[in-house]
Amino acid sequence: MAHQQHKPLSTAAPRFFYGYIVVAISFIIMAVIWGAYNAFGVLFKPILAEFGWTRAMTSGAFSLAWLIQGFLGVFIGRLNDRLGPRIVMTLSGFFIGLGYLLMSCINTVWQFYLFYGLVIGMGMAGAYVPLTSTTVRWFLGRRSMMTGIVTTGTAVGILILPPMTSHFISLYDWRVSCLILGGIVLVIVLVAAQFLKGEPSQAGLKPYGQDKKDDGKLVGTRREFSLEEAVKTRPFWMFTVNSFCLGFVAWIFMVHIAPHVTDLGMSEATAATVLATVGGFSVIGRLGLGILADRIENRKAYFIGFIMLPVAFFALMPATELWMFYLIAALFGFGSSAGILQPPMIAALFGLNAHGLILGVATLGYTIGGAVGPLVGGYIFDVTHSYQLAFLLCGIVAIIGAITVVYLKPAKPD
Repeated sequence: MAHQQHKPLSTAAPRFFYGYIVVAISFIIMAVIWGAYNAFGVLFKPILAEFGWTRAMTSGAFSLAWLIQGFLGVFIGRLNDRLGPRIVMTLSGFFIGLGYLLMSCINTVWQFYLFYGLVIGMGMAGAYVPLTSTTVRWFLGRRSMMTGIVTTGTAVGILILPPMTSHFISLYDWRVSCLILGGIVLVIVLVAAQFLKGEPSQAGLKPYGQDKKDDGKLVGTRREFSLEEAVKTRPFWMFTVNSFCLGFVAWIFMVHIAPHVTDLGMSEATAATVLATVGGFSVIGRLGLGILADRIENRKAYFIGFIMLPVAFFALMPATELWMFYLIAALFGFGSSAGILQPPMIAALFGLNAHGLILGVATLGYTIGGAVGPLVGGYIFDVTHSYQLAFLLCGIVAIIGAITVVYLKPAKPD
């Protein structure tokens, strides 16, 4: 970010490292943005009831937003590398907040797709890469742990804002709830974003842990790769394949586990508690794997988390008892949280100069997998009237993803 002014590096140790402010602010922004985004689930049926649209037509707006945020994330990553997170996250919060304000006025399906699918989707493009990329710039030591703390904001936001939205709907209606959501996003995100600094040199500081001796765990490569150089390496493509596998299995589970549980005769409330278990163990996994990665190396911690996913899906096939679903949800929640280690892994593999751009391109695999997976799972059920083949496929895909982790080693310099 050469355009930004950098203060002279301080030789005295600061009483309080500003990177912790960056982490706290990023956590708050992630909680608000992802919480608001996932409030779609509680808005779904009220919107459906008012307009009488089909479920496919209504859910299509969410799919459109998902694809737009994923593909625009590539450009947002480059923008973050050049302009820094303050500007990027201000724009992101503005579009998400504006989208919800406009949602309160919709009367036709094209307005729904425009305001939720396009406007909110554009804002969500800044919901992951800029904040995680900024975090890894501030921390060399404790990098994975701090990334884990930031991304835990997504799980916390999902636990808070959707139930809050449901409460507002019961008090008022879904349109007023959209106005409240839009206001929350605009106020909190736009204010919080002003306290973000893109890298330590802007505050006259060094990254946390830079003065410590490299023990082989914190620094993976001393070469700074451009995107053009990164895409010519095997680790980049192994990472992309791995990211696809994670997105594929994660979103098949999240979309279809509740229908599967209710298909077995259990209540919708029970299905919701299974999903809540996923969220709870996701928080544990994000924090636990982040701390573990700083001790034993990112790749090893990532593998430990990822290998739980095929175990969860193979266990899901014969599961019929409620306790089994809670156990599977715990395994899946902890295992899928391994994704929080992707930003520090990209830093270790390819350096920081083009970190946001490389991360944005590589995680397109996750976007594509997340879009394809639920459709495949639904198609298999429509044809076979069972999720068994879908769960088997997920187990196989998860094994492939675990194998790719072996190849996520720093590329050798030319």
